[in-house]
Amino acid sequence: MSSHPDRDMMSDMETDDIKTLISWLQTRVTLDAGESVSISFAEPDAGEFSTKGFDDEVIKITLGSPWWPEMVTDVVETPEYAEPGESPEHILTYAKDVVSEYVRKRLYT
Repeated sequence: MSSHPDRDMMSDMETDDIKTLISWLQTRVTLDAGESVSISFAEPDAGEFSTKGFDDEVIKITLGSPWWPEMVTDVVETPEYAEPGESPEHILTYAKDVVSEYVRKRLYT
């Protein structure tokens, strides 16, 4: 038996669906490279998940999970962990990688 409840719930979600979810969420991560670099995450609501074709179970194990707000915070705080002089584009890539890592760790079985 899996020790991770989200993974137990995702047993029916296909790898391609998870990749689609990750790709879609990564498009919602944006860069503002003004005086200082900041990252935004346009957090989708349940309706946007549905519009993209994700079912209620996917909504529940993402938006309704305890790891979701933690992921959002880590995404927008990515610039705080960047090395001095790191390019804005690299910081954006790191922030998108945060999304991928969170989803992969929790949804792949």
